[in-house]
Amino acid sequence: MKKTDIGVVTFMYAVCALFLALTLQLPRAAQTYPLFIILLLALLTTLYVAQMVRGARRSGVTTGLEDFAGFLPRQFFPILVMVVLYLVVMYFAGFYIATLVFMVACLLFLRVPKWQIALSTAVILALVYCAFTLFLKVRLPVGLLFK
Repeated sequence: MKKTDIGVVTFMYAVCALFLALTLQLPRAAQTYPLFIILLLALLTTLYVAQMVRGARRSGVTTGLEDFAGFLPRQFFPILVMVVLYLVVMYFAGFYIATLVFMVACLLFLRVPKWQIALSTAVILALVYCAFTLFLKVRLPVGLLFK
């Protein structure tokens, strides 16, 4: 078991609690699927806790900081900034435009070949469009500029 895993488990239970509180504010008919997903996430987190306890009994507890030996701050922090900018752009320009710009910017930054950038961006946007817009009829954010 790693001490860093305790933070991950705590975060996951906090996410479950937050989404449970938000889900219970929905109309009763709209609660079924979110409650199922929250229950599934909580169950998987609990299974992970059980695995952590077994690992602690077998091999003891480590700090977990050794996993960050290959941490690349020159990659992490620019991508983190891009994620924040993605959320801002989504608020103003909508989901599809923000996702297109975000994917292209991140993949260019990570030096992915251009043909793979074009292919993966097109496939992801097509899958999202088919799954959410056509199949599930979910309205994705359109942004303030297009309202």
